[in-house]
Amino acid sequence: MSDPIRSLLPRSSGHQFVIYADACSGVPGALHERTFASVNDVVRRLHPAPEFILFPGDEIIGLTADADALRAQWRHWFGVEMAWLDRRVVPLWHTTGNHTTYDAMSEAVFREVLKLPRNGPPGQEGLSYWVRRDDLVMVFVHTLWSGLGGEGHVETDWLAAVLEQHADARYKLVLGHHPVYPINGYSGAYQREIGHEYGERFWDILVRHDVTAYLCSHILAFDVQVHRGVLQICTAGAGTAHRMPEGVEYLHCVQAALDQHGLRYQVLDTEGVVREQLAWPLPSLDQAARSPLPRGPGPALLSGTPAPATVIALKLSGRTAADIAAPQTLLCTPAPGMIAPLWLGLRGPNQTLTLILGREHGRSPHYWIGPDLGADSDFALDIAFYPDMGPGGVLWRRSGDTRWTSCTAISATGLERLSWPAVWSVGCGENGQDDRRYAGARLDVAAAVVALS
Repeated sequence: MSDPIRSLLPRSSGHQFVIYADACSGVPGALHERTFASVNDVVRRLHPAPEFILFPGDEIIGLTADADALRAQWRHWFGVEMAWLDRRVVPLWHTTGNHTTYDAMSEAVFREVLKLPRNGPPGQEGLSYWVRRDDLVMVFVHTLWSGLGGEGHVETDWLAAVLEQHADARYKLVLGHHPVYPINGYSGAYQREIGHEYGERFWDILVRHDVTAYLCSHILAFDVQVHRGVLQICTAGAGTAHRMPEGVEYLHCVQAALDQHGLRYQVLDTEGVVREQLAWPLPSLDQAARSPLPRGPGPALLSGTPAPATVIALKLSGRTAADIAAPQTLLCTPAPGMIAPLWLGLRGPNQTLTLILGREHGRSPHYWIGPDLGADSDFALDIAFYPDMGPGGVLWRRSGDTRWTSCTAISATGLERLSWPAVWSVGCGENGQDDRRYAGARLDVAAAVVALS
């Protein structure tokens, strides 16, 4: 075995664990057996070893009408591919998935083979369940229960009741196979995320009960975003050979530590290299020494590529124009001979907060969509650019709120690839004159560059 990989550990009492999913293996000699083994080799190198492992679904290729063939895949997965893991020492907990519980027969096999706790709602015993480890509660939801309609359907009353029952838990995680919010632009109710009629209530429950994160998989990528203060972390790189999209995403596992200061993770590829990392929540930025930015072009507070764990914090306030739909600049970064690499402003009749990133010459830019500010209205917003979060790292909240939300995007990458130009411009576009000029009665912008400890 190669050199050990140092695990992130709690900074005080807490928990450290691994999350990975979507191996789609279980067939001797098949491609996914090899790719899954390459990820397992990294998990085995972690030191100290994880206290437990979470696997949000699609362990095996499944999707067969033959129950005996399904059982054989599970036997190979546990008996050969995961034989290295002593599950008496390091527990392994699973969610259901679309390759493993796609009808009543496969649900029955899942119950029979995995023998998970049977404390779920009626009809979902052994499919949905919860686990309590000291001050941590983990709730595993079945996002494709045949009794409710199959893929993309999820029960929420039981979830709310369990979180209420464990209100005394210091840490709360919820796990399910399907995301609630789309990832990398791959969207579609009941297939790529849970049905939209469930999503709002599902997320309301997580917010109300101060859940740290919803851990999911299914979309073959790594992604993190936040909605009203709750993280959605998607990890689906345990072995399925294709990616969403190819060339950007990669096979991986996630090693995480949870303590009173929050959640930290490192995303490790098959060489054991840390490709992404995060500490959450953000510290309070209210005390950051923001500098007021004058109207028009001026020297940037930051140029080049920021170091990891850097946040660009903006405070925006003003009044929107009464009747305008044309783009209006709040802040942009002009660069000679090209469309601004970064443009933050308002667009459309609802004066929608929008970030536009210009990737490269001759290619269409990428968009991040925030809240509607409305016409002829006062506004006060906090904006945080957190490149460590990838495409989820364009964050906003109303001033005075403590919970951040990621702007909506369909990109697989974010600000982590941006080299900031040496000039920032407030209230006007690239030419410094009337191009996309801010038309409202008032605009105040202040900014700070914060290096997180």
